Amino acid sequence: MVEQAGGANTPTAAGAAGDRLAAERRRVAALPFDAALAELKAVVEKLEAGNLPLEESIGFFEQGVLLQTRCERLLGEAEVRFQRLVDSAGGGLRAMDLSLGEAEETG
Repeated sequence: MVEQAGGANTPTAAGAAGDRLAAERRRVAALPFDAALAELKAVVEKLEAGNLPLEESIGFFEQGVLLQTRCERLLGEAEVRFQRLVDSAGGGLRAMDLSLGEAEETG
């Protein structure tokens, strides 16, 4: 979880909070998809359970946003890689619907 500064609104406390957030960003940016998704699910469960102090809830929310952004980025990169594979395999790029349950060509 992203830790919050302990109530003081001093430049030192704000700097420490910013350092922790930057460190959390670096940590999340290095996570593989499965780890980021597992952490995101855990964060969502904690937030949905409620009964957290406001500052702790905000910290979990910030962490969830970082994890969600990481997952979206990795999925986007995987989609590009998949499209390249389809392109190289058949010589022509075709968009494919990759939704669960069915895979229909769209194009």
